[in-house]
Amino acid sequence: MARMRKRSERVNPLVSVSAASGASLGGESGSPGTAAPSAGASTTAVWGKHRVLLLNATYEPLTAISIRRAVVLVLRERADVVHTDAEGPAITSADLSMPIPSVIRLRTYVRVPYRAKIPMTRAALMHRDQFRCGYCGAKANTIDHVIPRSRGGAHNWENCVASCAACNHKKADRLLSELGWTLRASLTPPKGRHWRLLATVKEIDPVWTQYIDIGAA
Repeated sequence: MARMRKRSERVNPLVSVSAASGASLGGESGSPGTAAPSAGASTTAVWGKHRVLLLNATYEPLTAISIRRAVVLVLRERADVVHTDAEGPAITSADLSMPIPSVIRLRTYVRVPYRAKIPMTRAALMHRDQFRCGYCGAKANTIDHVIPRSRGGAHNWENCVASCAACNHKKADRLLSELGWTLRASLTPPKGRHWRLLATVKEIDPVWTQYIDIGAA
């Protein structure tokens, strides 16, 4: 049984650590669970909103995880810190002080099944269209179906576009040909493994860009 447990952790450390990350980080002094945000930082803001980029052992971006999960990975020596924000909040305890990481890397390579089709999410579509309206080029804050759903339009990469509220309201359920409008760019599904990461996060830490080809589509 012990042999099977060790093998499971080696093959897929992300699964085992995910369960561990639910443990409280306010345990007894001297244990890995004593780390907590330093005084002055909002616990909700720090632990809830900030995301950490998780890299494979090969520096391939895998996903964005919570600070809590990142700390567990580092303290259990399953990952190493690659980048930190020296001016940001720190994690402190009786015997530990470390800046909150922005990028960490797994020590052991994790094989990730490759799926060619990228799921279309609001975040991924906004990144594809660079947060600009596909009709006028203004800042986008919503998503529009080029061929309206009421007229048989599909909900997919080829028929959805980032849009500003004004264009979305003006277009309503009409076709582009009826308005004399044209799209600023062709609508195609993005390609590349990093797009699975972009499909899950709205805001990208500038430090992440060296590991993510955001401009690719």
